Amino acid sequence: MINKKNLWFLTLFSLVLVLSVYYVTMPNELLVTTNGNNLSNTSSEDETSEEVSIEESSVISALKVEDDNQVLEEINELKKTLTGLDITTEDKNVAFEKLKTINQNNGKEETLEAKIKNEYDLEAFVKITNDQVRVVVGSSEHSTKLANEIMNTVQEEFDSKMYISVQFQG
Repeated sequence: MINKKNLWFLTLFSLVLVLSVYYVTMPNELLVTTNGNNLSNTSSEDETSEEVSIEESSVISALKVEDDNQVLEEINELKKTLTGLDITTEDKNVAFEKLKTINQNNGKEETLEAKIKNEYDLEAFVKITNDQVRVVVGSSEHSTKLANEIMNTVQEEFDSKMYISVQFQG
């Protein structure tokens, strides 16, 4: 049975996907004039979105902030590729696929962090890169049993075999 959280996620993901396809298929001339007019508005929005209050352990918070910054930089580069006038259609398709993969990984990472929080009552940072999953758990308890349980919980979310590492910080 689909719950409200999954329904909202699917709805928003579908909306982002449709808008992305629309954005990629827009004529380049329209993109140049639109981007030029909105350039000053986006800089002020970026400044306000960076202010975040953090209540988690400092190591996990630092990892999340660093990862968010890297993802934002990568997304901005991919957006530049998508809006470039002299970029080929194949390159735009590759950039769009990378953007879609980033969005899917971010959703899966958030799901895994919430699952670890619910099942083990631990704050966690999860980073998915290709077939590797890195989990950093904010816990003073460093047990191999807990690490194995977390690894099994993470593996349940994937169809293929993933290389999972669990690190304790606390």
